[in-house]
Amino acid sequence: MAEEKKGFFRRLVDGLTKTRDNIVSGMDSIFNGFTHIDEDFYEELEEVLIMGDLGVQATYDILDKLREKVKTQHIKEPVECRQILIDSIKEQMDVGEAAYEFEERTSVVMVIGVNGVGKTTTIGKLAGKLRSQNKKVVLAAADTFRAAAGEQLKEWANRAQAELIGGQEGSDPAAVVYDAVAAAKARHADVLLIDTAGRLHNKKNLMEELRKMNKIIDREFPDAYRETLVVLDATTGQNALAQAKEFNEVADITGVILTKMDGTAKGGIAVAIQAELGIPVKYIGVGETIDDLQKFNSDTFVNALFDVKRDNDEAKDEEDTASEE
Repeated sequence: MAEEKKGFFRRLVDGLTKTRDNIVSGMDSIFNGFTHIDEDFYEELEEVLIMGDLGVQATYDILDKLREKVKTQHIKEPVECRQILIDSIKEQMDVGEAAYEFEERTSVVMVIGVNGVGKTTTIGKLAGKLRSQNKKVVLAAADTFRAAAGEQLKEWANRAQAELIGGQEGSDPAAVVYDAVAAAKARHADVLLIDTAGRLHNKKNLMEELRKMNKIIDREFPDAYRETLVVLDATTGQNALAQAKEFNEVADITGVILTKMDGTAKGGIAVAIQAELGIPVKYIGVGETIDDLQKFNSDTFVNALFDVKRDNDEAKDEEDTASEE
């Protein structure tokens, strides 16, 4: 029971333990181990950030900002660089107001991602979150390529009390989308969530499949607000970034959902994705329950990564815990 009552910030702090051990302890030993700021200091920091999967581009940008502030603020002590670095990482992750407009409008959300990243489970959790806001949700099981996907989604649909429109294994995903759009319109659904096959190894087929689906939605549901989210497994680090780039070539990605943040040493990938692709991370998963999928907040994430106990994050936890009781 105690585990259930932990607020999301605390769960995120716990979930990022391996990443913190990987990145933050390395950085702190540099801040405390160097007596003055020189090229060796910056090189050591660069290595720790890149090894922590923050990505080359994000690392260079963060260190450029650090150098600039060290110069303008006449900083002499390496330990004084810690907070500047934390602030620089937050700035790096801020791609403006992360939009959750689809929650407020009649919308179609297409969810893509390769097998094994937790895509179908994530769609189920998202459906549950939307249902808890009293939204009417229709799920489309358009991943007809993978035998278990439909059954898995059916289970989540029942749990979330959302309607499921499915097709037979091997049936045309576009036909499923056509039926799901018709159902969503007939039932005046707020959100239609579409589970798609993520066959990146055959990009041409995937592109054609997504094109057909989009064409049907454009024609049959022209007024719907559109969102395309890619689900990525944080534990795969740079591989997740590579997948995001590839999916971005075949679809107009509007946001990222990072799963399996708990227990990964590669949590820095959230920084890399936003820095290199300019696509916001919109949701983050740190566990198995519906409550473990939360809207992403760069401030909260970086505070949790560095275990900065901020009043507002802890207060938010108390609110979360109170609302769960």
